[in-house]
Amino acid sequence: MGEGVVQTPEIALDHDQQRAADQLAGIAGRLGRRWRRPRGLYLCGGPGRGKTMLMDRFFAAVPSGRKRRFHFHSFFARLNAGIHEYGGIDAAADALLGDAELLCFDEFHVHDAGDARLVARLLDTLFSRRITLVVTSNYPPQELLPNPLTHSIFVPTIARILEHLDVLSVNGPQDYRSLGGRHTGFAAGRYTVGVCETRGVAEVPVAHRLMQARKAENGDLTVDFAELCGIPISAADILELAGRFHRWTLCEVPPLDTVEPDWVMRLVYLVDVLYDADLELSLYAAVPPTELGAEIARVPDLFRTLSRLGELSVERQQEGAATSG
Repeated sequence: MGEGVVQTPEIALDHDQQRAADQLAGIAGRLGRRWRRPRGLYLCGGPGRGKTMLMDRFFAAVPSGRKRRFHFHSFFARLNAGIHEYGGIDAAADALLGDAELLCFDEFHVHDAGDARLVARLLDTLFSRRITLVVTSNYPPQELLPNPLTHSIFVPTIARILEHLDVLSVNGPQDYRSLGGRHTGFAAGRYTVGVCETRGVAEVPVAHRLMQARKAENGDLTVDFAELCGIPISAADILELAGRFHRWTLCEVPPLDTVEPDWVMRLVYLVDVLYDADLELSLYAAVPPTELGAEIARVPDLFRTLSRLGELSVERQQEGAATSG
């Protein structure tokens, strides 16, 4: 039935959210009709605007068993693995989707030209099967694959998205994550300005190498930022680690403008994966959250990461003291 669906408390919806909820309700009411499948919906807007909440409420309310929900990182990793296993995108899609009539993607985005070609083939497959697609994204369709050197190759696919999906902006000044109120799972973690005192050595296999962690036992992983984000691992590798470890502590996180962009992108992947799976994350950083990502423009989606880290309680160690991780 998909993955990552989180039960959400009742809240008062703002104008954009109510418009989206009404359109999603219309889609739910038309699903299952043989000849007139409903058009899909593309919800776009900044982080913390409730897009995932709206999609998850909609998904839970659809009575059909022919529905699937994925975080796009997870689906894309599994699709790539399936293509290698089954020899083609159609067979891989069959294995992932079965007879689905509704597919929901959370955090849809395209930044890499190589990924763009596969996304184009995937969307052609979905549209040819007349699957109703509902996606959330921080980007309107026209801003997908934004690099001006490669954007033109994705323009036909953007046209296909606009042909099959209605686009609705869910935007506004309020980042609802900043309001707090959730203290389990991901949000049970903390952001500490200071030093992680957990000491030890544990070797963790990942991506055909051994990562050196400080602790790796009983579902807990404590690892330095450089050890995790400084090695060439993919979002799929992080997904595999998240299946083994359910409570994460990331130590010695530096100001992000002092490290390479690919290191920062791995932090983006990590936070996306842990947030979607609602797994606890704590960080020990050199600077407070407001100073962590001073140069957001260097890395796509870092603004979403910083918004999600804003759900963590912030602590500052007293001079000469440290908190055990």
